[in-house]
Amino acid sequence: MSAAAEIPAYDPQAIESAAQSFWDGRKAFEVDETSAKPTFYCLSMLPYPSGALHMGHVRNYTIGDVISRYQRMTGKNVLQPMGWDAFGLPAENAAIKNKTAPAKWTYANIEHMRSQLKSLGYAIDWSREFATCTPEYYVHEQRMFTRLMRKGLAYRKNSVVNWDPVDQTVLANEQVIDGRGWRSGALVEKREIPQWFLRITDYAQELLDGLDELHGWPDSVKTMQRNWIGRSEGLEISFAVEGGSDVLNVFTTRPDTLMGVTFVSIAGEHPLAHKAAANNPQLASFLAELKQGGVSEAELETQEKRGMDTGLKAIHPVTGDKVPVWVANFVLMGYGTGAVMAVPGHDQRDFEFAHKYQLPIRQVIALTSPQNEEERNYDPDQWHDWYADKTRKDLQLVNSGEFDGLDYQGAFEAFAERFERQGRGQRRVNYRLRDWGVSRQRYWGCPIPVIYCESCGAVPVPEEQLPVVLPENVVLDGVKSPIKADPEWRKTTCPECGGAAERETDTFDTFMESSWYYARYTSPGARDMVDKRGNHWLPVDQYIGGIEHAILHLMYFRFYHKLLRDARMVDSNEPALNLLCQGMVIADTYYREVHNEDGSAGGKEWFNPADVDVQRDDKGRVIGATLRSDGQPVLVGGSEKMSKSKNNGVDPQAMVDKFGADTVRLFSMFAAPPEQSLEWNEAGVEGMARFLRRLWVQVNKHVAEGSVVTLDIGALNADQKALRRKTHETIDKVGNDYGKRHSFNTAIAAVMELSNALAKFEDDSEQARAVRQEALEAAVLLLNPITPHASHHLWQCLGHPETLLEDVPFPQADPAAMVRDSLTLAVQVNGKLRGTIEVAADASRETVESLARNEPNTAKFLEGLTVRKVIVVPGKIVNIVAAG
Repeated sequence: MSAAAEIPAYDPQAIESAAQSFWDGRKAFEVDETSAKPTFYCLSMLPYPSGALHMGHVRNYTIGDVISRYQRMTGKNVLQPMGWDAFGLPAENAAIKNKTAPAKWTYANIEHMRSQLKSLGYAIDWSREFATCTPEYYVHEQRMFTRLMRKGLAYRKNSVVNWDPVDQTVLANEQVIDGRGWRSGALVEKREIPQWFLRITDYAQELLDGLDELHGWPDSVKTMQRNWIGRSEGLEISFAVEGGSDVLNVFTTRPDTLMGVTFVSIAGEHPLAHKAAANNPQLASFLAELKQGGVSEAELETQEKRGMDTGLKAIHPVTGDKVPVWVANFVLMGYGTGAVMAVPGHDQRDFEFAHKYQLPIRQVIALTSPQNEEERNYDPDQWHDWYADKTRKDLQLVNSGEFDGLDYQGAFEAFAERFERQGRGQRRVNYRLRDWGVSRQRYWGCPIPVIYCESCGAVPVPEEQLPVVLPENVVLDGVKSPIKADPEWRKTTCPECGGAAERETDTFDTFMESSWYYARYTSPGARDMVDKRGNHWLPVDQYIGGIEHAILHLMYFRFYHKLLRDARMVDSNEPALNLLCQGMVIADTYYREVHNEDGSAGGKEWFNPADVDVQRDDKGRVIGATLRSDGQPVLVGGSEKMSKSKNNGVDPQAMVDKFGADTVRLFSMFAAPPEQSLEWNEAGVEGMARFLRRLWVQVNKHVAEGSVVTLDIGALNADQKALRRKTHETIDKVGNDYGKRHSFNTAIAAVMELSNALAKFEDDSEQARAVRQEALEAAVLLLNPITPHASHHLWQCLGHPETLLEDVPFPQADPAAMVRDSLTLAVQVNGKLRGTIEVAADASRETVESLARNEPNTAKFLEGLTVRKVIVVPGKIVNIVAAG
């Protein structure tokens, strides 16, 4: 029987099952704190148990697994845990739809998704797994909340929220679509209700300063966080209100424009607005209208500017002029003081409002040295960027009386000194960041551990009475939370006076669970949130997740770590040293236009790419597509993020069943760098499968040809040295790609090139087989972080049975092997490539120049020309500059 005939077929299912059994039997990925190895904590954001993995999950967790396995091969004690972000509204929606309890639906999904993750071979320490919806987990955040209450860092106040009158719940800003609830479709109301908050604003400056220390975080994320925190320095100025003792306090970062104030805008919820509306039915009606719609800044920026004069007059603090006070729909009570001094001459929003309602517009900022007619003739209808740039030195105050001629800083100081002396204002640092509202009116969440007593008020549940357990065996009707509807669950005793009391029926925002989960992984079974094991692992060395979490999750994640630090549970200031935000997985979309019976447009029907046959021209461009089921054409949409709404998702399990987990992992790492979007392409997946099969054949063919002698470096010929050089150049590149750049696609490409070099290497001598053995072992080791199952099997084939490949050191490049005896240099004539030459690595400049001039093709292009100069770039290129 020939060696080729003895080569077994590549059977990914059998190989992957055997490798996973091998790992499970040895508890290969369970770690503890007793190892003397340096630690490496690699963490991917925990998934929501929606029912099935999607390709975004696969990409995210494969990135983490590649990093984890590589770091382990470099000698680290690597922790890579997994858990489930299990509370939240989607479970309630599914429970209503499927007529089941959210808990039952959630736990079933966890079982299924866990099996999917295991089928992909991730090196996860499953002994640390948890679901955030279990009392064993959320008891700790309840305990922390009661401690924060006692410290004054958790408090309750009335807050204006998006209220869905049908679902009877508060909606996040992103759940309000065109002024309606995303699920019920009801017109959303602004409603003021009691809410619980955490004082994240107490940490605003520290959160801002800490960004400067996060050298391993993307600049884009840090910029988004800086903007969200929104530190601004300005003045808080008091405007007296005509006819009484009322005062309007406004905060402004542009006190230099104070003399341009022509009206004051206030929020619809401002006390003065309600006072003015008491005797003004038209204003009262307008305030009622303003309660419709959402409260997000984005919505306020895009909606039509609307307002109404309250009839009140504010007294300008410098001129004494009376300026009207208007209610404006773009002013929020929850931001700043709920009042804004309006300078329509130098603020775009104020300008639009003043233009609409024919309010005065006054210029008070001008260029000191206008360069042209346009700059000399101020026209507020033509907005100019320079008026808004306070850092410019060529701006001065005009039409501002005694303050004329001052620049921004001079005006700031002058106004600050004046108002502080008069007791009518003060310098203030303000933040855009607002305290974190943690109350939700939904059922499927962690109960807020508070008891309400008529005598004692809001009282934290004593720690010995925790957890307050959420009942799981419930029926949802889609309207009211079961715990709000159950008087028996609410009924309790006040821990302070012993009187009758009721429990809080709001539950925590699910960001509460995901803000400290990373710390719990380090301390499984700990009596408190984290124990001393936390400092062994924290901060996280590598955190991985989508850019969509750049603001809220990552802000709360950082804030909660500081709470843990201040509670002396951890020593570090930040939760994660490095952050990688992976790109989206996108795929082609296909659809047909749907029409109503009257012929009007009825939307689009989307078809999954797996159900569509695509026609391409000879250059591979899509020229048409048909639905496989009926053979009729479908329209080709753009490539978009995989989603249920566009029906362009690809089932990872179907891909694993068809190609094997290693091929899916390989494609997800090869198709694009981690930070960029990955375009799904099944032809690309098939290409990865072919590469793995080729490597499989190369290893098995080599093994079938018999034993290998010890490599004798001194006995190698030129071709053998060249292959060995390629091997060690590949080792050097892949090590850098994994460890420094996270450039996994180029690492795979380098191993493919090595495989190609092996395919062309036809020497069967003993030393050639030793060189080939070294190259194949290197290829298997280098691919192990990405294709661990195939690498596990092939490593054993290469003579290492019963070896846990993850504990084999990552190969190190031999510098001596990468030294070249000769070099190939490109030869250019006047910048155009004309030939190549082979020169000794230590050839002199004169030798290189002579060989370049006499290279046959180059010499032909030099005929009739005079060589003016020869530029030699050592090891790379020779450029001959010549002229006729």
